Amino acid sequence: MVLVFAESVNGTFKKPAFEAVTYGYQTAQALGTSCEAIVLGTADNAAALGTYGAAKVHHVADASLDKLDSQVYAAVIAEAVEQLGAKVVVMTHTSTGKSLLGRLAARLKAGSVPGVNSVPTVDGGTFAVKKPVFSGKAYATVAIHSDIKLISVMGNSMQPAEVGSAAEVAALGVAVPASRTVVKEVSRMEGVTPLPEAELVVSAGRGMKGPENWGIIEELAEVLGATTACSRPVSDVGWRPHHEHVGQTGIAIRPNLYIAAGISGAIQHLAGVNSSKTIVVINKDPEAPFFKAADYGVVGDLFDVVPRLTEAIRKHKG
Repeated sequence: MVLVFAESVNGTFKKPAFEAVTYGYQTAQALGTSCEAIVLGTADNAAALGTYGAAKVHHVADASLDKLDSQVYAAVIAEAVEQLGAKVVVMTHTSTGKSLLGRLAARLKAGSVPGVNSVPTVDGGTFAVKKPVFSGKAYATVAIHSDIKLISVMGNSMQPAEVGSAAEVAALGVAVPASRTVVKEVSRMEGVTPLPEAELVVSAGRGMKGPENWGIIEELAEVLGATTACSRPVSDVGWRPHHEHVGQTGIAIRPNLYIAAGISGAIQHLAGVNSSKTIVVINKDPEAPFFKAADYGVVGDLFDVVPRLTEAIRKHKG
């Protein structure tokens, strides 16, 4: 059986959870087995996970699990895996998934692969998964030979697919150990799609000349329904908040569309964005390195190009 840990945020499920369940369902299909999900703490409408392929949802409804403690979560999920007899465990490659994967691997004596981006292949009994390596410049195929296998799925690797209907939600009797961590506050961005989940991203760099000019980027993002981002130098000088910094030392993203205005395209920046499906670069320097990685490039002054692009998109939508 394939067991998917579906993470809820403030009691609700978002796109990463649906992606993980879709991945788990497709993995179960490849293995000829079933896909089930486990949810922890408050979880509204957990039955909806069945829409994406979970045949059953196991709910550990202890209120103490509403706040993440990776040690407690790992203990609970490990006991559930053993109790349910799961052989493959799938989770998201989010900060939560990253904090859990190693702990679970140690508890279950299981092989683990983080950040995979395709459904496993089973050839002659060999279970193998593919993942990007060297900052997305190459791909590695990793075989897992342990009895229990752990996988975290890279965001935006696949679109959530509706393949079923509401699933049965059943309480799961698992001991919840006392937490040794006190969570005093959780601060999350509200009202905007987080960069790791965003399908459309508009980003800008030092070519903006100053924070007072960022309005044209925000306007383009608003018209597209995109999330804004920036290069590291911009966040370092305080033009934009650090949570918008994408690149090797910031957030790695995989949007369907990445528009970069006034960013030269240093290798550190490319490492965080080169998994984007389509890259559009706007820069007045025709020798900017970013053009080599771009699917589409516009050589021109961003203060001229971006407003005209915004207006063209607005007219097209109208």
